[in-house]
Amino acid sequence: MAGLLYRLGRFSARRHWLVIIAWVVIMGIAGLTYSLFAGTISSSITIPNTRTSQVQDELADKFPSANGGNGTLVFETTDGKAFTAAQKADVKDFLDGIADLDGVKGVRDGFTTQDQLDEQRQKIADGRKQIEDGRGQIEDGQAQLDEQKAKLESGKQQLEQAQAQLDQQKAQAEAQAQAAGAAAAASAAAQAQAQAGQQQLEQAQAQIDAQRQQITAGEQQIADAQQEIDDNSKKLEDNERKLEQGSDLLDLSKDIRFVSSNDSAAIGTVQFTKSTYEVPQETKQEISDRAESAEIDGVEVYVSNDIAQGVPSILGPGEIVGVVIAALVLFLMLRTVIGAAIPLVSAVLGVGVATLASLSFSSLVEFISVTPVLGVMLGLAVGIDYSLFILNRHRTQLKAGMSVHESIGLANGTSGNAVVFAGTTVIVALLALNITGIPFLGLMGTVGAVAVLFAILIATSFTPALLSLLGMRILRTKERQQIGHTGAVTVPNKPMSTWRAVVTLVAGVAVLGTIALPATQMRLGLPTGASEAVDSSQYKAYKTLDREFGAGQNGPLLVVADLPKAVAKDDVTATEVTIGQALAKNDDVEAVLPIGASSDRDIIAFQVKPAGGPDSVSTETLVKDLREQAVTTDDGTVSLGVAGNASANIDVSEKLANVLPLYLVVVVGLSLIILIIVFRSFLVPITATAGFILSVLASFGGLTAIYQFGWLGSVFGVHDPAPILSFLPIIEIGILFGLAMDYQLFLVSGMREAYAHGASAKVAVQRGLHAGRAVVTAAAIIMISVFAGFIFSESSTIKPIGFGLAFGVLVDAFVVRMLLIPAVMHLLGKSAWWIPKWLDRILPDVDVEGAKLERSHPGDDRGHHAEPATAVDGAGAGAVAGAGAGAGAGAGAHRGSHAADVEPDANPHEGHTPTHRA
Repeated sequence: MAGLLYRLGRFSARRHWLVIIAWVVIMGIAGLTYSLFAGTISSSITIPNTRTSQVQDELADKFPSANGGNGTLVFETTDGKAFTAAQKADVKDFLDGIADLDGVKGVRDGFTTQDQLDEQRQKIADGRKQIEDGRGQIEDGQAQLDEQKAKLESGKQQLEQAQAQLDQQKAQAEAQAQAAGAAAAASAAAQAQAQAGQQQLEQAQAQIDAQRQQITAGEQQIADAQQEIDDNSKKLEDNERKLEQGSDLLDLSKDIRFVSSNDSAAIGTVQFTKSTYEVPQETKQEISDRAESAEIDGVEVYVSNDIAQGVPSILGPGEIVGVVIAALVLFLMLRTVIGAAIPLVSAVLGVGVATLASLSFSSLVEFISVTPVLGVMLGLAVGIDYSLFILNRHRTQLKAGMSVHESIGLANGTSGNAVVFAGTTVIVALLALNITGIPFLGLMGTVGAVAVLFAILIATSFTPALLSLLGMRILRTKERQQIGHTGAVTVPNKPMSTWRAVVTLVAGVAVLGTIALPATQMRLGLPTGASEAVDSSQYKAYKTLDREFGAGQNGPLLVVADLPKAVAKDDVTATEVTIGQALAKNDDVEAVLPIGASSDRDIIAFQVKPAGGPDSVSTETLVKDLREQAVTTDDGTVSLGVAGNASANIDVSEKLANVLPLYLVVVVGLSLIILIIVFRSFLVPITATAGFILSVLASFGGLTAIYQFGWLGSVFGVHDPAPILSFLPIIEIGILFGLAMDYQLFLVSGMREAYAHGASAKVAVQRGLHAGRAVVTAAAIIMISVFAGFIFSESSTIKPIGFGLAFGVLVDAFVVRMLLIPAVMHLLGKSAWWIPKWLDRILPDVDVEGAKLERSHPGDDRGHHAEPATAVDGAGAGAVAGAGAGAGAGAGAHRGSHAADVEPDANPHEGHTPTHRA
């Protein structure tokens, strides 16, 4: 690799214009592909196949009419008084105008919705009055009917008595007729009298039969009237039951309002044809622009986070300040404007190419807004650092008398080789994010890895071309006059005291452990409107909803009840009441609003208003309780699914927590293998990893203290503390691990080289630290400056990422790598470099510092000067600083920069000396 990079450096030096033009053309091609194929960048943070997404998919399938996202507009009177009729009309007209936008399915103003709810409540009251009146009428009718029944029964009894008397008379008449017929000679008069009596009896029977028919008809009329009364009673009971069910539903939702109780604030809803996150940014921006320019006298219009949350600008004022600080650090280190400009130009070019190339695929894969910003962060930081390493090595060699082209090639083959290995570690850590199975996280890692890759390519090709173009002008005039006479630089010849190493180690671990303590209470979540700038529309909308409608209005939950089987149409309301009342029994539930049943009536959806906000602990607990709740109906047990911001937070956090162990195993495992090969040691990679753990825990502690607890909130612009961004820990682990291994490589490789050249293990620690600390300090400050610039970004998502990375680099570079690792290496002594002989024989010789290359290119055109026994020439020390390790330019024959004589009483070490060492 070193030889290849050497040849690439020489080629770039000889054909500098070709290389520069080639990169400009590549930049143009990337810009062209971006303009042709770039798609829409989403502000959503979603993970497929979570319980939340499954609920949303079920709703989209079962409720096609409700398919599409909703956005909220908040209207508030400036004087805090109730809306006037004119203001209400203006608000309705404003919303009607939004309904005409592309992608908008419809709008609902809070006044109409609230009036409908109030009318329903009034209808319930009116219905109860009507039912009460109807019940009175039925009771009166029943009383009259009962009176008629009594009269009819009395007449029936009288009729029966008359019939009995008639039957008795008939019997008497028949007896008399038989007696008369028995007489031998009945008189004609007696017979006539008997016939007359019989006729009278028949007439009486006819009258009784007629009366009986009247009574039967009366009974039928009464039965019909009773049936009518019974039917009306049943209808009344059914209506009363339905009315009470409706009343129960309204009681469940009584705390959900669309106009505040004092009539000073109202909610407007915009329903989109697509999911909120799929709505084109142009539509959202148009709504935001109209809200900002709305001319409703005495009314402010605020747009909530689900509409106004857009794509943050990639570079803002804070980021530019960070780059300016990096430029200032470069100037102070190099003391030349031209020299300071080269790493900046190289980094900007790399960032431009990487960002445009990545975004060219945004029409094929879903990019979230933070993805390109992360690429810019990494591209700027590592791009400046990697170019600086090569530039610094080149300047040192020029001051020692090496020719321009040879110096460029050698710097590219030595420092550039170290850059490639360091960058590879970062790329491995970033690409490993793809194994998490979380699409947006894997894409973020891939885009970041692409940015680092282009930073490496630019540093090893474009930077050499610029250096060749500038020639000796990369040095100041004074430096050019002193070429070949750089003087001597004294290197440490004594180890640090063991007592100092112990105190440093104990104190450093104690301090970092203390800083990390808040991380034990870290909570994860997604950003809300409360995280936005205080003067933003989103923040004002969030606070107005919180103040006038309750905290839960900012994060309502969507609960879907899967029924054991489809219910009858008439039983839907009763089932809604049963499930709704069960939901309302949970702690921290303020209201339950039924949304409706699916067309096949096998699922019922509810909106649940929690007592707390979307990122509160109580809401998180409520989501878990709802998911575990079992509701029993006549048909069986109902299963509940929950969607909403709070449930999405839980799902994202659980998903990340599940994949984190696998991610750590892969990243740490691969990086340990790389470090074992590079350092030919077991303990050095282990100490490097342990130091990283301290760094990342301290970084998490700082994040939690500032962004969740609100400590120093005024300094960092944290006005409303909230849970930490859910995916930030795993992102920070990946990036910080790669960067931490960079610093470990640049510092400890110098210690390894000094040890390989004959210095005692403890003296080698001091020499490696002395040689590499200047350039690592500069590189770390530059990286911190770039990351810190994003702390003051306009995006609430970007701020904590910038802080976490900046603070993590600060702790890792200046505490762990420059204090704790040297102390641990001193205490380990020779054992730090122990490795089994069999493993030492089979490990490949990676020659990270390009020592073989340097030996094969002794640089006969370099200046010659004497060097004292206890010092190395300035070129040598500077060369190591430039590469992180490596040999300097000595006189004629190569001499390692750490090869100064050791103390006479230093114990010579034994063991294998790597073949790539001088």
